[in-house]
Amino acid sequence: MKKIQQQLTVFFLLFICFQSFSQTSGKSKDDNLRRFNQVVNYIDALYVDDVDYETIVNKAIESLIDELDPHSAYIPKSEVQAANEKIQGNFVGIGVRFQMMKDTLNISSVIPGGPADKVGLNDNDKIVFVDGETIAGVKMSTYDIRKRLMGDLGTKVNVTIYRGKSNTPMNFTITRGKIRINSVDCAYMIDDKIGYIKLNAFSQSTTQEIDSSINLLKKAGMKQLVLDLQNNSGGLMYAARDLADNFISGDKLIVYSQGKKQPRIDLNAGQKELFEKGELVVLINEFSASASEIVAGAVQDWDRGLIIGRRSFGKGLVQKPIPLIDGAELRLTISRYYTPSGRNIQKPYEGVDDYEKDYLKRLKHGEMVTKDSIFFPDSLKFQTLVKKRIVYGGGGIMPDVFIPMDTSALTPYFNKLYRGGYFNTFTFEYTREHKQEIIKRYPTIKEFKSGFIIDEAYRKAFTDYANKEDSTLVFNAEEYEKNKIYIETRLKGILASDIYGFEQSFEILNDLNEPLQEAVRILQRNEYSKFKLAK
Repeated sequence: MKKIQQQLTVFFLLFICFQSFSQTSGKSKDDNLRRFNQVVNYIDALYVDDVDYETIVNKAIESLIDELDPHSAYIPKSEVQAANEKIQGNFVGIGVRFQMMKDTLNISSVIPGGPADKVGLNDNDKIVFVDGETIAGVKMSTYDIRKRLMGDLGTKVNVTIYRGKSNTPMNFTITRGKIRINSVDCAYMIDDKIGYIKLNAFSQSTTQEIDSSINLLKKAGMKQLVLDLQNNSGGLMYAARDLADNFISGDKLIVYSQGKKQPRIDLNAGQKELFEKGELVVLINEFSASASEIVAGAVQDWDRGLIIGRRSFGKGLVQKPIPLIDGAELRLTISRYYTPSGRNIQKPYEGVDDYEKDYLKRLKHGEMVTKDSIFFPDSLKFQTLVKKRIVYGGGGIMPDVFIPMDTSALTPYFNKLYRGGYFNTFTFEYTREHKQEIIKRYPTIKEFKSGFIIDEAYRKAFTDYANKEDSTLVFNAEEYEKNKIYIETRLKGILASDIYGFEQSFEILNDLNEPLQEAVRILQRNEYSKFKLAK
C-alpha cells in the first residue's frame, strides 16, 4: 500500500507542480515541488485516518486541468474507452438499438451482421435478464444497462428475452464484437440535382464514409451539395482536412495550427477532386464546433461555398491525447488552429463559468433571433482569399446567410408529450402492429413521405395513448393545433425511422430544418450566384 501511495504521490506531483508554479511568483518549479512534497509527507506520517490517494490525485488533477482552458481534460481509466468510441468510429457491444418502455428494454432494431443478429435476436424482442441479473422492472438507468451489454472484444454475455406475445423466455449467448458508429447520419437526393449529407462527428471512419456518400450522390445526378454540420461538435483535425479537400482545389491551405511549444503545421488540400466544382452550401449553428469550424472556415475563406445558419460555437484549440501510466488519458491543449485567412475562431475563455454560460448569453442578447445583435471589433476583421469579402475571427464562424432560431412557443401540451417519451413509445407499439401493412402500401421512403398522412384516426390513437399513460395529459385541441406541424412531423419521422431505418427518417424530419429549407430555396431559385463566390 505504501508503494502505491508513493507512486500516486509522484504522479500527482508531476501535475500539481505546474499549478503551484503558476500561482506562486518568485518560486522555482523545484521549490514548489519540495513544498508540496513536504505536505504530502506530513499527511502520510501524521494524519489521523487512512488516506485515499487515488481519489485525492484524481480530484487534484481535475482541479489543475480546470485552471488551464475549457477543453483540456483528464479522463479516468474507467472512462477512456467510452470517450474514444465516437472518435474511433466503433464500440464493443452486442449490436442493438433499444429504447426503454415501461421500465423494459425493447429492441427497436438489430444491427444487420452484428453479434445479436448472428445469434437470432429480432426487432421488438424484450431483454429482461443480462448475465442472470434482472434489468426489467427495476428502474435501471440506460447507462447501467449499456455497461452490462458492452464489454471487452470477444467476451460473452448471456441475455434472456421475451418475443412477441409469448410468455416463454428465450436464452441467447452473444459474443461481443465491434459495432460501427457511423459519422454520416444520412445522404440522399432532395431533388434531381441537390444532394444532402448530414455529418454528426469527425471520426476515423469519416473520410471513407464521406467519400462513399459523395460518389453515391454523384451517380444519382448530384450537381449541388448541402453539407449539414449543425450540432456537429467536431473530432479529428485530419478528418476535417480530408472533408474540406473534397471541395477545395489544388494544394490550397485548409488549416494550420501553432502553439507556444508547437511549430506551425500546415494541412493542405491534395488531389481528391470529388466535388471541387458545383454549388456548395454548408449548414452550421451554435453547436457546430472544432472540426466543423475548420471545414466551414476553409470553405468560407476560399469563397468556395455558402455558409448558412447561425454563428458557430467558437472552438479554436487543438488537444493532444496523452496516455498516462495508470491507463487514464490527458487531453492537453497544445496549439491553436487558424483558418486559411489567419483567423483563430476561439471565443474568449477567461473564466470557465462564463465560457460554459456563453450559449445562455447569446440567447439573452438576442443573437439567436437577429444578426444585428452580434458585434465584432475591427481587430477581428479579415478578408476572404479570392473575393476579399469581410469575415471575422475570435468567436466562431459567422454565416453568410443568417437563419434565426425558431422561437415560436411550444405549448405545455407538446412539452409533456415530448418529455414523457410518448412519441417514441407510441410509435414503437404502432410499428409492431402495422409495419408490414405500411411497407406493403409504401415500399419506399419516397412513397411513404408523399403518401402517408397523420390523419384524425392516427392523431386520436396517439393522444388517447398518451392520456392512458398519463391521466393529466388530456387532449388539448387548441395547443395541439398550435404545434401541429411539430407534433405530426415528429410522429411521421419517428415512424419512418422504425420502419425504414434511422437514415431515412431525415427525409421527413428535415421538413423542420429551416437552414436546409433556405439552402434548397436558394439553389432551386438560382440565387446562389448573387453571393458572388469563387467559380
